[in-house]
Formats: sequence, C-alpha cells, structure tokens
Amino acid sequence: MVERLVANEKVEGSTPFARSILVMNDLLNKKCVPCEGGVKAFDISEIHKYQKKVDGWEIVQNDKKAYLLEKKFDFKNFLDSQKFVNEVGKVSEDEGHHPDIIFGWGYAKINITTHAITGLSENDFILAAKIDQLVNV
Repeated sequence: MVERLVANEKVEGSTPFARSILVMNDLLNKKCVPCEGGVKAFDISEIHKYQKKVDGWEIVQNDKKAYLLEKKFDFKNFLDSQKFVNEVGKVSEDEGHHPDIIFGWGYAKINITTHAITGLSENDFILAAKIDQLVNV
C-alpha cells in the first residue's frame, strides 16, 4: 500500500509558474551534501514544507513505511525517455545522490529518498528540483 500526501498551502508570487520558479531556485542553488546516516529523516511537517518547493512530486511511503519522493514524466517516445534518464544520471552523479529510475517507451518514473537515513532529507528535494529543471529548459 502506498500513502500519498499533498501540501495545500500557497506560496507567495504572482502566478503559479512564477511562484514555483521562485521557490525552486532556492533548491537549485544548493548542492547535495553526503549523508552517511546519523541524522534524522524529515518529519511529516518538514516534508510538507519542502514539498511546496518542488513541482508535482508526490510523497509516498514504501512497504517499510519510509517516505520518498515520486514523479512520473511522460515523453513522445522511447528515445526521449532514454535521453531524459541519461540526463538525470548526469545530474545525480554530479550531486552524489542517486534516485531509483524506471523507464520505458514514453515514460520515466523517479523515486528519491536518502537510503542512509531511511527517509527524506533536503538532498532529496534539491535533486528533485534539479531533475525538474531538465524538463523545464
């Protein structure tokens, strides 16, 4: 069973697109920091706070009740999906933070979590914002 959470609070700005760009830039200017554990995963209120900073990422719980970010991207064909996944791989390697990716003809689904803490951290939201930037260029 997957639990999905949605944040309903508004972010200041003139339009939904302008608000999302303004807030997302905060994360785009950051770099993922290595996590070896020893820190607590975000609680649900912190998760909702950060969820407002990324566009369209759902909060889900896996079978171990750990929270993760999930988003599905749609494409015109297999090659576009593959190109996107390769770009995600480059960004992930640059950040030192690696998502789980499933892709095929016309789609890619990405799950992001911080495995070392069995939950979400700021790194996950930084990576999500940078992945979104790949399709918003």
